[in-house]
Amino acid sequence: MLRPYAWFCLVALAAALPAQAQTLSLQEAQQRAADRSRQLAAQDLAASASREMAVAAGQLPDPVLKLGVDNLPVTGPDQFSLTRDFMTMRRIGIVQEITRGAKRDLRSRRYESEAEKSVAEKSATLAEIQRDTALAWLDRYYAEAMLSVLREQIGQARLETQAAEAAYRGARASQADVFAAHGSAAALEDRASELSSRVRVAKANLARWIGEGADAPLAEPPPMDTVPLEMATLETNLARHPEMVALTKQEEIAETEARLAQASSTPDWTVEIAYQQRGPDYSNMVSFGVSVPLPWDRGNRQDREVAAKLAQAEQARAQREEALRAHVGEVRTLLAEWQSGRGRLARYRDELVPLARDRARASLAAYQGGKSSITELLAARRNESEVRLQEVQLERETARLWANLSFLTPHTGEAR
Repeated sequence: MLRPYAWFCLVALAAALPAQAQTLSLQEAQQRAADRSRQLAAQDLAASASREMAVAAGQLPDPVLKLGVDNLPVTGPDQFSLTRDFMTMRRIGIVQEITRGAKRDLRSRRYESEAEKSVAEKSATLAEIQRDTALAWLDRYYAEAMLSVLREQIGQARLETQAAEAAYRGARASQADVFAAHGSAAALEDRASELSSRVRVAKANLARWIGEGADAPLAEPPPMDTVPLEMATLETNLARHPEMVALTKQEEIAETEARLAQASSTPDWTVEIAYQQRGPDYSNMVSFGVSVPLPWDRGNRQDREVAAKLAQAEQARAQREEALRAHVGEVRTLLAEWQSGRGRLARYRDELVPLARDRARASLAAYQGGKSSITELLAARRNESEVRLQEVQLERETARLWANLSFLTPHTGEAR
């Protein structure tokens, strides 16, 4: 039977194992970045504000309460009297501007489009956060992978340095061979220092997005064999990109403002009714009336405002079309580079890296058999190291292209 102390140790060990084994996946990093972002909350608030304004803009203006005194005597025996002169009246009235329903609907629609634009901008912001977080995560992953390759090469270089020193002591190698081995190991150590600095920078960049936990061990990257885009349907798909949707909503806003300017060419009426109280010896009265603005210079005011709004709507349309063309061209370039990178990466994995490894093994066997010099072995080792580092660097560049293509739109499910 286990003693209490043994039970305590087992419980502590069980609690510690998950924490040690916990890794940071790409999807988890993106989720943390999205949860931490205040920009997404700001876009939600902007959309909420526009929806509130849409309701307010669809209402009639507030009525105006008017109070006053008409025809108050200021001289004579009835001076400042409110009741003795038959013309003096105490007045209370209501004035209401009657804004036509079509104009109120257009004003409301404009703010609704603003809200939809904010929603699209939120989607674009979320996609940007997911993309930038993925790039930071991948930068750290491949910086650590390159450092791991170098550390493996450093271990081999140290063994080869020891072998060169032993051969020199046994008169089987020259002092130059020993210096060459030490120089090769020192060069690898220097590159490892550089990559260690790159890893620290990558962790700092990742912390900018996810905050705490950027030092946690990274999980394996997700599959990167496919992207959610095809050349044949590229323009159609990118037309639904959040940034393009936001530009489309901006175009709708400009068109709505143009229609609102056209509707404003017909002036709104204002109605007024007032009750007027006179002295006790006289009858009280009611007054009512209608006010209508007179657009006497329509050609230089209303028509020019309509023309300006129509020009702004056309400007928004041209900007959206140009942005779509530029976006399609950029994504086509990224797709071509990603496909090229995948082909080159397959060549490295299937041909270049195995050949460099076989050359290094053959050089080691020849050196151990006394058929080659340490210089030839070191050259083979340097070649293997360079090829493997080039493979990791190419994989990093291809992964970054994958991230730029995969997170053009936000992912709400599992990260690809």
